[in-house]
Amino acid sequence: MKAFPPICIFALLMTGCGQQQTQQFAPGIGEVYAGPSKLQIRQDIDTKSAVIATVNHGDRLEVLRRRRRFVKVRTPAKAEGWTDDRNLLSTEELAGLRDLSEQSKSAPSQGAATTYETLNVHTEPDRLSPSFLQVKEGEKVDVIGHRVAPRVAPRPPAPPPPPAAKARTKKSKKEKKASDLPPPPMPVAPRPPADWLELSKLSAPPSATPAVETPAPKQVPMDDWSLVRNASGQSGWVLTRRLFMSIPDEVAQYAEGHRIVSYFKLGETRDGKDVVKPTWLWTTIDRSADQEDFDGIRVFVWSTRRHRYETSYIERNLKGFFPVLVDPVPAPRARKDSPPSTEHVPGFTIIVEKKDGLRYRRSFAFVENRVRLSSEERIDAPGGQAAPEPTPNLIASEKTPSTQDSFYGNLKLRIRRLFGR
Repeated sequence: MKAFPPICIFALLMTGCGQQQTQQFAPGIGEVYAGPSKLQIRQDIDTKSAVIATVNHGDRLEVLRRRRRFVKVRTPAKAEGWTDDRNLLSTEELAGLRDLSEQSKSAPSQGAATTYETLNVHTEPDRLSPSFLQVKEGEKVDVIGHRVAPRVAPRPPAPPPPPAAKARTKKSKKEKKASDLPPPPMPVAPRPPADWLELSKLSAPPSATPAVETPAPKQVPMDDWSLVRNASGQSGWVLTRRLFMSIPDEVAQYAEGHRIVSYFKLGETRDGKDVVKPTWLWTTIDRSADQEDFDGIRVFVWSTRRHRYETSYIERNLKGFFPVLVDPVPAPRARKDSPPSTEHVPGFTIIVEKKDGLRYRRSFAFVENRVRLSSEERIDAPGGQAAPEPTPNLIASEKTPSTQDSFYGNLKLRIRRLFGR
């Protein structure tokens, strides 16, 4: 073997040191986090370029360069590549997503739902927001919220273009001399016609100007979004039309084309020795992409005589909002003038908005397969003001005989009016 001289060895060592120095990384200009569950980092902006790295949701990335809506990032493994900025989350957005998951852990469930295909879970109710999670086919999630959002997020208007600079033209000496001369005299005005007095008496019909029809504003397409929570406690937004509430088919068949948005168990009915059927409460909506969460409620009880589900209570044309709670409520009053009862019975509570624009909390008692209104109270007022104290009904307090509120009292009153007594 031929031995290398010491000078060559020294040169090789210096070359290696130079290569190590050139591998030092340039400092980043910012930091972002991966939004999707799996984010592919490509070698170039082109979506067909080679994938050089794959990062998980929440991984920290260093921002190196920006080119329009594409960002060059550096992964924790020091791989550098390009991705779309819509797949990235800022520090504030990642913190907000984690806060949403923490707050949603204690939110009451409005029922379990499933999907028949893989469903993307987004960070915001927007189709272009990052999808950091997926719901597998047949997986069940809890529905805890609802929101209506534009299908395409409105973009800020583009700034007006700057005015074009006027080119400066140098005036020649001849133009300067011509501008110094006085303008020519105005021509003499023509004389009016001889019959101008008669012409002035005739009133010309007003010219009918066609009315310019202003085009109707285009309606922005809206999407229904549901806030869901999976078994591990992660929360996000999914398209409502891709969800199906997991209520039994023997009850869901009575939906009459309405969408079931929440459902709850109120109790059980035993039919024989081995058959136990739950009592169901559901809320539905007929119109899609509305601000309210539901427009109807319905209670189903199992009939031991016909061995099928029948409607115990139904109410439609509501403007209801989540959450719907199934908790014990005060027992309904035996009479209108009786004091409130301290006893609590099974029931449920809903929030509705009436025609006056105010929201009320209505509680219903469920006793012996019957639904009765337990209480109703105002919970807000326009402008975020507190609801005022209810004023006493002076007209109702002037009713002296209490028997007139009963069936026999009303019957006697009608007979007297009929015979004119």
